[in-house]
Amino acid sequence: MPLNHLRHHERFDYRPITDRDDFRWPGGASLAVYVGVNLEHFAFGEGRGPGIAPPAPEGEPDVLNYAWREYGNRVGAWRFLEMLEALALPAGVIANTSILDHCPELLEAFVARGHELIGHGHTNAERQGQMSPADEAALIARSRERLAAHFGTPPEGWLSPWISESDRTPDLLQEAGFTYTLNWAHDDRPVTMRTRHGRLLSIPYPQELNDIPTISTHRVSMNEFATMMRDQFLELLEQSRHQPLVMGIALHPWLTGQPFRLRLLRKVLSDLAGYREADGVWWTTPGQIARHAVQQGV
Repeated sequence: MPLNHLRHHERFDYRPITDRDDFRWPGGASLAVYVGVNLEHFAFGEGRGPGIAPPAPEGEPDVLNYAWREYGNRVGAWRFLEMLEALALPAGVIANTSILDHCPELLEAFVARGHELIGHGHTNAERQGQMSPADEAALIARSRERLAAHFGTPPEGWLSPWISESDRTPDLLQEAGFTYTLNWAHDDRPVTMRTRHGRLLSIPYPQELNDIPTISTHRVSMNEFATMMRDQFLELLEQSRHQPLVMGIALHPWLTGQPFRLRLLRKVLSDLAGYREADGVWWTTPGQIARHAVQQGV
């Protein structure tokens, strides 16, 4: 092996954005936009969770951080549902299966209104990439089977809890029947990934327009986050005049479902929702993006 050889994932080849696709999204649109709503549940007093506030000392239940996140399932997510319905926007609902144990009526309400269901493991209190091969395969299979049993249709897409992957994750997803993943944020368009038994599509999922790293980790204000959303939208819309592109917005109801942030979120989404297919914008879901991309030979 050459001394300068670097380990490669072998999932896809390098392709510059200047190597353009020449198809269009439905209705002649050039920019596909989706809202990803993360519905997550965390174990009480154990496992992982975003440290919104300093964690409690070891051995003491972390009531503050748990309750903060639980606000999203009790209040924030329901406000999201009302907002999406008022703006006639579809969403991809990225859901832990533990939601079915904790508050099934929440997930049922989103699915009943036509939003797409996306697998997100069992709980965000654990990292998928640290599991044994057998345990990871079982997690993926059980998550898909349980959502299918409850709602009648299996999810097409997957986002790992914490976006945690092992070297085998894309293979296991494809073998379990998933057609796309949101784990990789490396392009502004769908990318075909190689697996040991077939193809898996990567749909862009944002790490910048994602409220957890932006607001919680980098301490960006909601005003700035709203500006980021607007600028990202307008810039990608301009760039998409030359090729079809994808924009995702990742939201967590315990964070941007807080009333003072929700007010600004509703305002910016209301402004952006005024752009429709006549303006080159297709408001959609990751699953619809994946299906259309496959039809176009991506």
